[in-house]
Amino acid sequence: MSENYRALTRTYRPHTFDDIVSQEHVSSTLKNAIKQNRISHAYMFCGPRGVGKTTMARVLARAVNEIGDDVDGESLNQTLNIVEMDAASNRKIEDVRQLKDVIRVPPQNGRYKIFIIDEVHMLTKEAFNALLKTLEEPPAHAIFIFATTEPHKVLPTILSRVQRFDFKRISVEEIVSRLKEICRKEQITIDEESLHVIAKKADGALRDALGLMDQAIAFCGTTISHSDLLQALNVTGIEQLFDFSSAILNRDSQSGLLLIDALMREGADIQEFLVALTEHFRNLYIARDGQNLRLIEATDDTRSRYVETAKQFTSDDLMRMMHLTGEAQIRIKDVQQPRVHFEMLLLKLIHMGRSKELKEILNGLERLKKNSGNREVTTEKAESKHEPVRDLEKSPPTPDKETVSSKGEQKPEARAAERQTPEVKMDQPQEANTPEPQKATKVPTAQATEDRAPEMATESRPTPPADDDGDVFSLKPSLGFARGYSSSNGKADDTDVAELPDTAREEPETTTVLKGVEDVESKWKEFLNRVKDEAPQMLYFQMLRVQIRELKGSELIVAADSEFATNLMQENQQLLSILMKRTVGIHIRIKAVVVQNKEKQKESISPYERFKELQRKDPHLKTIVELFGAELEY
Repeated sequence: MSENYRALTRTYRPHTFDDIVSQEHVSSTLKNAIKQNRISHAYMFCGPRGVGKTTMARVLARAVNEIGDDVDGESLNQTLNIVEMDAASNRKIEDVRQLKDVIRVPPQNGRYKIFIIDEVHMLTKEAFNALLKTLEEPPAHAIFIFATTEPHKVLPTILSRVQRFDFKRISVEEIVSRLKEICRKEQITIDEESLHVIAKKADGALRDALGLMDQAIAFCGTTISHSDLLQALNVTGIEQLFDFSSAILNRDSQSGLLLIDALMREGADIQEFLVALTEHFRNLYIARDGQNLRLIEATDDTRSRYVETAKQFTSDDLMRMMHLTGEAQIRIKDVQQPRVHFEMLLLKLIHMGRSKELKEILNGLERLKKNSGNREVTTEKAESKHEPVRDLEKSPPTPDKETVSSKGEQKPEARAAERQTPEVKMDQPQEANTPEPQKATKVPTAQATEDRAPEMATESRPTPPADDDGDVFSLKPSLGFARGYSSSNGKADDTDVAELPDTAREEPETTTVLKGVEDVESKWKEFLNRVKDEAPQMLYFQMLRVQIRELKGSELIVAADSEFATNLMQENQQLLSILMKRTVGIHIRIKAVVVQNKEKQKESISPYERFKELQRKDPHLKTIVELFGAELEY
């Protein structure tokens, strides 16, 4: 390499406003200010690295003092009228005081004396304060230009006294265009895809792009191939990303693991690959629409490839892939085995259910649900074809022609048979396609009361069964269970009907009467045992903590210590009422009210109030306090 070789970042540093890339909003403002002679005494250039802040300051200094192109931009600080200071290494108050001494000296030639302070946010607070008065009332010949990447660290008193310009990142297309021009001047042969790789890795900084180009030229020479560039810069190639997405699409875990192994052997950075993979899924998501392809920073051929590949994925799948890779970027930073977690990410992406498959499963469930609903409707229609089971107490069977007289009146023997209750036999097997026996309410009819026979009072009758609550109920003849009732024609079979007494002849049900809350308290332990066995555990634990207050009719009022307990008892009110009937014999509704615990009230009061309460309880302590003037220290 020649001794006079200069890096591309130094060789192609702009000398005019037109040479500065992608900062037209700043260049045009400064050119108009110079043309109209409205130059401010202080400027601040803010923005990310490598976008031209210091270069803009030097171009402004050159334009203000009308310095020719024979003086290099880096040699401007050797003149007496332009002073550059690096605030990162000259950040103390003594450095600012020396600068103030230089400010007093007028320019030797030209109109202004310009002070460029780079990385101004590195100055200490004392140095800022020392510069504040000079910045507020500078000499007429002084112009300050500050450059910083972190303007939020600059004191607001400084920011209020300068004109601030925010520089933006340089787009990939603008960097590629600039690199093409430089390669043409340097006679460098490079393809379009390689230029996009350099521009994307520069991340919006033209200076970084020129540095990467220098590195690629040093590695490849004047002819730069894409494969050599990837090896030189150790960046992820677009082919590797498409191979990765192809393995996910084909659910080929073996080729995916081999791809990861190749990346590790080549020395690829897992974190950088995950960043590129996330952007790759993002580009596929954008390509599915096809309307905003300009958002994909790539060549036209690569964009077309994204469009073709995106058709094989769904938007939901791509969103899930981006989410998984984004989480992996955060998690892999702190793990001890990043490769294993990287392979786990690949296997997750390969084996995760696709949206299309999930939709097919959901549609199948919907169809199954509809089919089952149709079967239920069909079953109901089929059952409705059979004659419904009649309530023999309310709607007796239709009499035969033999039991009806010519005038349409029912014969006496038919009325007598109608008042008879069929005998229930539970040992008879159930016929096919017949409903289960139904429970009937125990309501004696007026007709049965009038026709009650004295001799039937002495007959023995079977004891009706009881439900879980102990309620006695009678069985009505049901289709296929009651003998003497045919399932074919719905008529009574006179040969099998046994004369049973009417329900009106049953003995009246005994009613339990509670004398007071003492009866509930005596059964409370038994009631809690039932709650423990038959209710949720959380409800049982809350019932252990309640206190019985009073009984108002069929409502038992208990005291609870939290709103949660009252809500829980309210939600399980029906279950508690059933368990209470099994315990005391009647349904009792439990109403819980919240009562704050006195112990908790004591904990919530201040130590001073607690000390006063102790004095009220203990007269001796109160006497000591009054005699000696004792006070509480806390």
